[in-house]
Amino acid sequence: MNFLEVLRTAAHALRGNWMRSALTSLGVIIGIAAVIVMVSVGQGTQAEIDKLVSGLGSNRLDISPGAGRGMGGARMAGSSFYTINEGDAEAIRSEIPEVQYVAASLRGGTQVVFAEKNWSTQWQGVQPDFFEIESWQIANGDVFDARDYSSAAKTVIIGETVRRELFGDEDAVGQSIRVGRVPFTVVGTLKPKGQGGWGQDQDDAILVPLETSRRRLMGAMAIPPGAVQQITLGVGHADDLSYVQGEVEALLRQRHRIQPGAEDDFRVRNIAEIIETRTATTRLMSLLLGAVATISLVVGGIGIMNIMLVSVTERIREIGLRMAVGAGPSDVRRQFLAEAMLISLIGGVLGIGIGIAGALVVGQVSDLPVALNGQVVALAAGFSICTGLFFGYYPARKASQLDPIEALRQQ
Repeated sequence: MNFLEVLRTAAHALRGNWMRSALTSLGVIIGIAAVIVMVSVGQGTQAEIDKLVSGLGSNRLDISPGAGRGMGGARMAGSSFYTINEGDAEAIRSEIPEVQYVAASLRGGTQVVFAEKNWSTQWQGVQPDFFEIESWQIANGDVFDARDYSSAAKTVIIGETVRRELFGDEDAVGQSIRVGRVPFTVVGTLKPKGQGGWGQDQDDAILVPLETSRRRLMGAMAIPPGAVQQITLGVGHADDLSYVQGEVEALLRQRHRIQPGAEDDFRVRNIAEIIETRTATTRLMSLLLGAVATISLVVGGIGIMNIMLVSVTERIREIGLRMAVGAGPSDVRRQFLAEAMLISLIGGVLGIGIGIAGALVVGQVSDLPVALNGQVVALAAGFSICTGLFFGYYPARKASQLDPIEALRQQ
């Protein structure tokens, strides 16, 4: 029998009991659709997280205070929370050459007012390198000059969200706004950056020189002279991150006179490690979703094998008759294998269509990101063919090994 004859015979046999064939292919349909939807969701989530964390910057270290413990393990006073200062930032700049940028900062919340409009936002007191580390670019106006930093000038650079809420379509540069109770002059606006790696609106912020924030915005908050809430470092090469982190920790322990074995009064956060951890987690989740969907496909394949074994049992006399009129074991094996693969192929085509539609629907009606690509569809199609071939071989082999004489004796 040639290929067309085998295919025609298999299609005729399946059409003779179409309801059972349809129910048998249902397992493959569900399995293929599940593979496409789950893998697409997993890849979409991975891509979305990669996009979000890319904004954090991979060549940076963040140093923040860590309230240490006093004698007997008791927490130290609240004022001791400010354990890092501008001197630490300058020491890192001068003593660790691998560090390219250093910026100390203070931050807080405030109300900003322009005419009859007001907006609640976050302010941040910064040093010059802050713009390079955070990849901030000026949309209109200028950055702070050296005199602004040294004289605690009442100048401010505003983010796009603040600009839109206060000024609408007006030009913000040169205008006077009130930050808290203090009048400031807008010297620049920032190019929009959108949502940050932690889901925050990065454009809902205003920037002022560090000394300005200390003198004019901290209000009644009593902090030690020169104290800051964070020091951010930009490292020239990503390969140096771990080395620089160790050097920074050693330098700060020395400057803060921390004894061996004592708890650090600061924390150094490696952004690259956080990105790597989150990426590995989402990749593992994608593999888990794919594994669950693959199990559904395997279950569908087992259903095909069971039905084909039942079919062999029901058609023993037919098999014996075919062998008696000249069909060889290979012809019988090809016929039953073709039936199994045809069921799987039809289920695969329907499953691919339902899976693509399902993935698009999930992307439309939910917040889950979906990334459809040809590789996923091709993988699903390959799975459907392999499922029919793998799970159809044993029933086909069993049918081909029947003794024609014994088969004809079956009632």
